[in-house]
Amino acid sequence: MTRTIAIIGALNEEIAHIAEALANTTHATAASLDITCGTLAANSGEELSVAATVGGMGLVAAAATTQHLIDIYHPEAIIFSGIAGNLNKRLHINDVVLGGTLRYLDTDMRLVGQWKPGTEQNPIEEFHSDRHLLDVADKALADAGITHIIGTIASGNYFVDDPAKVEEVIRATGADAVEMEGAAVAQVAARNDVPALVIRALSDNADTDYEEFKGFDISEYANTAANLTVDLLRRL
Repeated sequence: MTRTIAIIGALNEEIAHIAEALANTTHATAASLDITCGTLAANSGEELSVAATVGGMGLVAAAATTQHLIDIYHPEAIIFSGIAGNLNKRLHINDVVLGGTLRYLDTDMRLVGQWKPGTEQNPIEEFHSDRHLLDVADKALADAGITHIIGTIASGNYFVDDPAKVEEVIRATGADAVEMEGAAVAQVAARNDVPALVIRALSDNADTDYEEFKGFDISEYANTAANLTVDLLRRL
């Protein structure tokens, strides 16, 4: 039986390179998504089935996309591939943070954390990428010579773009990177017992106004995450 892996990105640049690596591609349109379906040969010789889509920005978009892919394609794993703002002074632009831990910026986890994988008696405070997927990605990055860490990623529905916000995010979450989707993907995947991995290439230092950021060419950083995702798929 062919295994299926689902790939999500927030932006077109984050998914375009992954889609180019697939063979036998078709497109499906549903739930406002354009989903590229195709195959990829793993290093083992196995042919993987891949469903890749741009899910849009924000926590709700990421959650809705994740649930749709799970319901329709029944993936063995979900990978979120994309960019993030750097919060770690030891890291630099185009380094990579693997989301070992994922935390919300603006959520009271005493309430939200009561739901699976937490319980009413034992609410959780954070979410986690799958350990096996983290190990495979860690090895792929090391082999590629890319500076990276397995760290903490903070996700929220606002763009972090000034020093005051950066300090607030670090103080609240201890995060190494900040973005708008990863924790939602990890939460929905956990509710469905699907292993998930969040991969973030650092595109900026969370110090650029969004109107200015929109003019940046982020393709280099998006491609770093996409290349890692393709390599990871081949290693599964």
